[in-house]
Amino acid sequence: MVRPEDERIGFGAALGLGALVLATFVAVTTEIVPVGLLPQLSRAFSVPEAVTGLLVTVYAALVAVLAVPLTRLTTRLPRKPLLLATIALYSVGNLVIAVAPTFAVLCVGRAVGGVAHALFFSLSSAYASSLVPRRVQGRALAIAASGASIGYVLGVPLVTSIGAALDWRAAFAALAIGGVLAGLVTAGALPPAGAEDAAAAATRAPRSRLGGAAVVNAVAFFGHYALYTYVSAVLLRAAVPEGAIGAALFLFGATGVVGLWLAGLVIDRRPRAGFVGALVLAAVCVVALLALGGSTAGTVAAVSAWVVGFGAIPVFCTAACLRARSASPDVSAAVNNAASNVGIGLGAAAGGLVFAVAGVPAVVVLAAAAFAIAAVLVLVLRRSFPARLQDAG
Repeated sequence: MVRPEDERIGFGAALGLGALVLATFVAVTTEIVPVGLLPQLSRAFSVPEAVTGLLVTVYAALVAVLAVPLTRLTTRLPRKPLLLATIALYSVGNLVIAVAPTFAVLCVGRAVGGVAHALFFSLSSAYASSLVPRRVQGRALAIAASGASIGYVLGVPLVTSIGAALDWRAAFAALAIGGVLAGLVTAGALPPAGAEDAAAAATRAPRSRLGGAAVVNAVAFFGHYALYTYVSAVLLRAAVPEGAIGAALFLFGATGVVGLWLAGLVIDRRPRAGFVGALVLAAVCVVALLALGGSTAGTVAAVSAWVVGFGAIPVFCTAACLRARSASPDVSAAVNNAASNVGIGLGAAAGGLVFAVAGVPAVVVLAAAAFAIAAVLVLVLRRSFPARLQDAG
């Protein structure tokens, strides 16, 4: 029998989730903001934009490589102080960038942020799920993940605007201050959690469950970033004015929030159906770009709907990894974190190669195929993606 308290998020847990939303907002803004400041950084250090763009690529590579090892190394440490340390590292990294005299020092600042990122999402996802009863863990993950969506929609444009109005150093300094504020709020609002003991870290289910969830995660992120990395080219091809691309990206970020909200409605009741629905929506909307050709309104609408689908995907991936129970929650979240960054890195690289050789239509086909493969895998890997929560035991 399900008790009412098993489907409720208490006040203390809500405060903790609110703190995680703020911390996640700072984390994602830190990760993405160099994209909006690339021209300024290139001019400041006389470095080509193609080289400056590696600030994002290397950051993702650090997360992919370090997420699992760092989580395993710190598994016996108290969770809350460790989480606060990662938030502090974000501020340290951004402060180093703000005062960097050379491009090499700037890269060191990004590396510090990458190390923080490798641990932060492993800790925050597991922390969010630990605050609430099992039947509402998916909803808690969706709430915590909303910080990422808000970072895309508000954080990156806001910090980029600071860079445009003042300069890029002021933008990173503001982000460092934001990290300090997020750390203070998290310290006050987040309840403590103990270290993982040996029993909690032990394997409790076949590792194939976690492996299946991680593979789908990587494939889905591969499909999205293979095309979304070059979404500006998609929009320009559809005659969207270059000056309107920023507004279009803001719109897409907002539609991603809608997708996350929709995921929160079904993730604790019909997780497999919701995940497949999100993947199919993304695949269909990407394919529609081929049929729409040069239609400006049609392309913007199709990309918006595609991002609604993708907005739901990360939280389904995170929930599947944690619910696999193949390892401790922190390690499961670390595997999820690493898999998504592998997908991001490989997707952006493969998309760029295909784009250079065959143009936007070929990249569209690549992305749609990846989404379709991910949907089929979710249907096939039934132990990794149970139809209902009670089937996940």
